[in-house]
Amino acid sequence: MPAIPLRTITLGLAEAHPLSAATIRRAGDILQSASQRFREAGYEVQTVRLSTRSILDDLAGWSTASLLKYVKELQQKLDEAQLGFCSLGTAQVAAPGFPLKRLEGLADLLIATQALNLTVQLATPEQGVRTEAALPTAHIIKRLAEETEEGFGNFRFAMLACVAPGSPFFPAAYHVGASSLSIGLQGAGIVAQALKPQQSSYLEVPDLELVTYRMREALRDYATPIVALGRELAQEHDLLFGGIDLSPAPMGEDSIVTAIEQCGQGKLGSAGTLAVAAALTAACKSTGLPTCGYCGLMLPVLEDVGLARRWEEGQVNAHQLLLYSAVCGTGLDTIPMPGDCQVETIANLLLDVASLAQRLRKPLSARLFPVPGKRAGEYTAFTSPYLTNTLIQSI
Repeated sequence: MPAIPLRTITLGLAEAHPLSAATIRRAGDILQSASQRFREAGYEVQTVRLSTRSILDDLAGWSTASLLKYVKELQQKLDEAQLGFCSLGTAQVAAPGFPLKRLEGLADLLIATQALNLTVQLATPEQGVRTEAALPTAHIIKRLAEETEEGFGNFRFAMLACVAPGSPFFPAAYHVGASSLSIGLQGAGIVAQALKPQQSSYLEVPDLELVTYRMREALRDYATPIVALGRELAQEHDLLFGGIDLSPAPMGEDSIVTAIEQCGQGKLGSAGTLAVAAALTAACKSTGLPTCGYCGLMLPVLEDVGLARRWEEGQVNAHQLLLYSAVCGTGLDTIPMPGDCQVETIANLLLDVASLAQRLRKPLSARLFPVPGKRAGEYTAFTSPYLTNTLIQSI
């Protein structure tokens, strides 16, 4: 029997920035120990990750030059501890009084490093949407597209809206409170197996209650022992157990589209897709397990071969995906955009996502990929193993 994939084991650190080498080494030891225990139990651990407090909160008085020096030193410490993923938290721009000028140096921190992730929280349920922060956030996206190889810096940056701390998935992860351990599932294949048609012909109208039931039972079966081991490890290391994000994250050929289209409504993007998205998310949210993060359907265009194919065919576009996010998961994730798109277009798309999140009081994010040197109608040519390639649409 093949190993069950886990996308991530994420350690949330209580310690404030600047982080010492000893703190990073200890975090690395905890994560490597946890990874080894899960592997011994028959799981394939794809990544271990470190989530921290907001660097801009902890180091509020530091200049951009001082922050840049620090993150370069932090990158070296992470390399020594063999940690390839670290979140620097989120810039809470929705908070009253947050100086937007501080956003100007964030792109520099990512351009200078490889393991670090950052986000900007544009909206919260309590404070609403900080409209004037959309344009400087869009400028970060534009700079990362133009100043990192293949624009890949945007893989490590996102706009958040109403996203709470404690998610295991990057780049959205950031930490608040006592140190904790959380887990992110790679569940697309699990869901596809659970929803495999029992007969050769599809139903014209899917039985949505049956879809939710089958997925919920499959997630419970797979995740219950994962949660038990996660709790055990957290206790051994004197950590809180933050929960598990049951979002059926896809990766490459392990496509969530396979599961969605097995439900019987036709190709992704056809009538009924939103109803299926709601049914799948309902399963994630009703297992009774301790959960965290998005815990809903994920539709990342550049991380899912099946979804990239439907995008290329014109079955889905950014506005449809935003519609689906009203009843499911992450918002707009790894969306390819023309490299010459206007920064105002990016900002307006961020406001669409943030406004929907704030109105619905649900966590959404936007990870957008303007592709340098490419126009609408051309194809991406990413070489990263984390991304697939597809057609670039106009937005």
